[in-house]
Parts: sequence; structure tokens; C-alpha cells
Amino acid sequence: MPTAILRFYAELNDCLPGELRQRPFPYRFQGEPSVKDAIEALGVPHVEVDLVLVNGSSVDFGHRLCHGDRVAVYPMFETLDIGQVQRVRPEPLREVSFLADAHLGKLARLLRLLGFDTLYGRELDDADIAEEAARQHRIVLTRDRGLLKRSVVRHGYWVRSDDPEEQAREVVRRFDLAGKARPFTLCLSCGGRLDPVDKDSVLPRIPPRVRAWRDEFLLCRDCRKLYWRGTHHARLASTVERILRMSGCDDPRSDRTSGGGCSRR
Repeated sequence: MPTAILRFYAELNDCLPGELRQRPFPYRFQGEPSVKDAIEALGVPHVEVDLVLVNGSSVDFGHRLCHGDRVAVYPMFETLDIGQVQRVRPEPLREVSFLADAHLGKLARLLRLLGFDTLYGRELDDADIAEEAARQHRIVLTRDRGLLKRSVVRHGYWVRSDDPEEQAREVVRRFDLAGKARPFTLCLSCGGRLDPVDKDSVLPRIPPRVRAWRDEFLLCRDCRKLYWRGTHHARLASTVERILRMSGCDDPRSDRTSGGGCSRR
């Protein structure tokens, strides 16, 4: 049977069985499968891959495997300039926005807390998530590698951790977002933009005990929830600080004045 030698690098090994990680291994195949077919058959979603070398030359996903080929598969490079070779990833999105699948509701809320545009696909199945992300040019976030193997998905990330805060750190590190965070600028419920609002215009919605000690309020332009710096703002600010500090950002901007404390319709 025809056989190629494959080797995956860095975090791509997370997707492989333990016995195949961090080493070259034989891959037996029939016919002439594409390198994309071979990569995904081993469990690695194509959106995780940025560069494929076959016998030392860069190729695209459509390249057909031949007996004896030596294939090296690399993730996205953060610091290495590989502009002179053929990358398999599409151009990065100009504006980073996300669509989190139904199992990542807490992650979606944390990304909104950090100020990153994130839809939560609670009511969507995999096909709908893939189509909606493609239509809106969003990055799919999921714990389901099968979702990322759909051909319509061009930008995506397989979330490794099952802890929401670590998931948020993963996303911030993966997409180099630490310096782009704008905490407390998005609605935690729907992701809409928060705008300053005159206190008098929302006075009937403000609890009496809050009217006496708070003058700055924000209103979600989409769901119309009202936000102010409430008693648990400090806890949320601490969460922001932990996520960004452990993701490599020394300036979490957690002292920004706005929502996250309390909200009422």
C-alpha cells in the first residue's frame, strides 16, 4: 500500500493520538488523496494549518499524495515570516469577530467582557454555524473538530481547554488580541455596543438605591439593557486582568468606566 511520512508541529499535535505526536510516522493510503484529506483524516482541522511542505516544497491543500512523500504540517506562525512560501490559510480577517458554538456560552460572555464581537450559536446546529460564520466573516470557536472540517469554514479555532477562563486566554493568545481588548464596551447578554446615556432619560429604570450614588450609565444599542458600575464590577475587572495578564498583556485597561456591574431592562 502506498505510504507517506507525515510530521505535525507545535500545537497541531494536540489533535493527534498520543503515539503519533511529536514524531514522523507512516501514513498509508489508497488512490491519490489530497493533503487536506490526509490531514483531516488524522483529526487535524484544516483551519488549524497554515503551511504544508511536501518533500521540502510548500503546497496547497489540493496537492495529491504520492508514495514516499515526506509531509511536514505547521500551524499558524506568530513570529516567523514565511511570506515567500505558499500558505494554505486564507488572508486574515481585517476585523476579528467570533461565532461560538452552543457549548461555549461562558466563553462567549468572557470574550464580550473583553470587548470582542462574539455571537453565541445556542440555537444553531453545526451546518447553520458554518454557514453563518462564512456569511458574516466570523471565526468559528468550537470544541468539536468535526465542525471545523466543513469546507465552508475558512476561519476557526478548536478550543482545547474545558475551563472558560483558560478558553478565553487560548483565544486571546491564538489571535494575538491582548493589546486589542476593550473591556466593558459590549453587552454581556447579546454582544451589542454599549453607549453612554443621560441619567435623566433612564431614571425610571434605575433602582432607587442606585440613583443616589451612581451617575454614569450605559445602554445596549441592541437589546436596550442598562448597565452601571455595580457591586460586582471589581470581580469582573479582576477576571479581565487575569485573562489578559496571563495572555501576555501588561495593560488590561480594567479600570475603564462602564458596565459589567449590573443590568436591568
